[in-house]
Amino acid sequence: MKQPSADHPITVTPLPGTLEVKFHGVAVARTRGALALNEAHYPAVYYLPRADIVAAHFRPSTHSSHCPYKGKASYFSLVVGEQVSENAVWSYEVPFPSVAAIQGYVAFYPDQVTFTHSAAGV
Repeated sequence: MKQPSADHPITVTPLPGTLEVKFHGVAVARTRGALALNEAHYPAVYYLPRADIVAAHFRPSTHSSHCPYKGKASYFSLVVGEQVSENAVWSYEVPFPSVAAIQGYVAFYPDQVTFTHSAAGV
């Protein structure tokens, strides 16, 4: 397990407003409780509470991966009608303590979905 540091910072902050996620034009998640995880030089990754996903569009996958900073990731495929994107969503079921805030959340590969963010109060 690696710890975030000045050389590899990781921050998790609330994303104000509403975030909607669509797959092939169908909303698969919508929340006012998204988190933005910023890690080193990578683009921000949005994490959405599992309570705010449309579970019917998520199919568990046997795929997994490991991040030395976050832990073991489990994956889901997105399904809308005949459209399927294998392993398009991931979750850290038991994340390392430094990113414990993302437990119970899912993230999406941005090239597989469309994000629409509405600022707070809009």
